[in-house]
Formats: sequence, C-alpha cells, structure tokens
Amino acid sequence: MNYQTLALKTLTPHIGAEVIGVDLSRPLPDEQFKEIHQAWLDWKVLVFRDQHLDRDQHKAFGRRFGNLHVHPMQHSYGGDPEILAVKTTAKSKYTAGDGWHTDVTCDEIPPLGSMLYVTETPEVGGGDTLFADMYLAYELLSDTMKELLDGLVAVHDGALPYLGSYQVAPPDGQSYPKNEHPVITTHPETGEKILYVNSGFTSHIKGMKGWESQALLKALKDFIATTPKLTCRVQWHPNTLTFWDNRCTQHHSVWDYYPHSRYGERVSILGQERPAA
Repeated sequence: MNYQTLALKTLTPHIGAEVIGVDLSRPLPDEQFKEIHQAWLDWKVLVFRDQHLDRDQHKAFGRRFGNLHVHPMQHSYGGDPEILAVKTTAKSKYTAGDGWHTDVTCDEIPPLGSMLYVTETPEVGGGDTLFADMYLAYELLSDTMKELLDGLVAVHDGALPYLGSYQVAPPDGQSYPKNEHPVITTHPETGEKILYVNSGFTSHIKGMKGWESQALLKALKDFIATTPKLTCRVQWHPNTLTFWDNRCTQHHSVWDYYPHSRYGERVSILGQERPAA
C-alpha cells in the first residue's frame, strides 16, 4: 500500500513495521488514522519511535480503536485502571510477559490490541520483545494438522499465569476469568485463519483425554517457540510505543537485563466480539 500521511520501515517481510512521520501526542487527522489502522492490519505490529506522551495522550490514541480494557490483575497494581504499569527492576520476582502468550485470552472477549509505551530501557541493552505471526503459524501447519485442529475448542484460564506464575490472588470473593475459544480462529477484519493457542493461558483442549490434549498443546506451543521465521524483534529505546494486533500475534518479553530496569505503561483496547472459527 502507498501511504500518503506516513512512511513505513518494515522489520521482516511479514510482521512488524516502524512508522515514520506520525506524532501521537497530537490528535490524528482521519486520513492518517485510517492509514495507521490499515498498516496495523497489514503488519500486525507497529513501532512508533521518539514519542512524548502523557497518560491522557496515550489513552486517547487507544480510544481511537475502541473502549479501553481493564486488566484482571489491575487490583494488585492500583492507580489508573486503564493503565497497566510494566515495571521490572532487580527486586522484581518476575517480569510481565516473560513467555510466549497472547494478552488475556482468558477473557470472554480478549483485547483486540495493546499499546506499550516504554520510557526507561536498560542502559546495558536487552529487554527486547519478540512478536510471532499467528497467520503464518497456521499457514505452516500441514493439511492433516489443520483438519485435526479445525472445530476443536480450548480452555483459556487466567489462573494459570496470575495465580501460578505471578502468585497474585484475585479480588476477594472473585476468581480469574476462564473461557473457551476455538483452536483455529478467523480474524474479524481480514478473514484470515489464525492458530489460537498460547503457553500463557491455554490449559487444555475439550473432548480429549488429558494426555492427548497435553501432547497436542505441547507440540503447538513448541512449534511457536522454536520457529524463528514466525517472529520479528522490537528493540526498545526510551519513548517508543509499540501497538500489536492481539488477535493474530503472540509476544514474549525477554528478561535478559537483570539487575537493570525497564519501565513502560500499557493501554489495551477491548475487543468487540468473541474469537470465532
């Protein structure tokens, strides 16, 4: 596509692009917003460098795409419910997203996209985020595997990461979301097929014996984690905002900078419909 209001520098031939010529601190003209939206659909991950945003400006950009999401663990973070702080220091017990996942697929309607604005990066380097193309993951499956997965439904359980890895209890009297989604979904805007299981939230496949489900999910998760050509790599610099399509990507935040620190804030946009086959 030839863009009139921006330029792109692609990270790989199929996923990831840096956007040049856009100032997110200002209201976006309609034509520029349309081109950003199309570039996001085309490249799945957009990187905006040298942005200087306050929280209201960050949220305003998110709201151009829809209502904002409140994270299930927000009760443990406090502060603005629409801003998820992503902070890692030498004292951190974990870093958010340190493993392949799609954001909050335990929700009935998971976020359609997330925007992470990083303002502090490790001075020694490191702290990149890897993104994987789940369109391509589906395409690389054999026809036999596609036939096997078509029609299967998997359970996505928020207790897996939030209680298991992060060890954060839900609010009193509540539990973390747990929902069922097709193993193969269709993107509501592009119509393309997506492999929709992830290591963060997918607990099992319905209708299978435990060992069958475990074996199949392990094979799919290992395939995603060990196939570099699915991925692009975003190197963070201070004042970088990255916006990813949560419906067709996975990501992995690499914690390779201990004991140094990284800080960012994330806004996520509510989806409009459940993932569908």
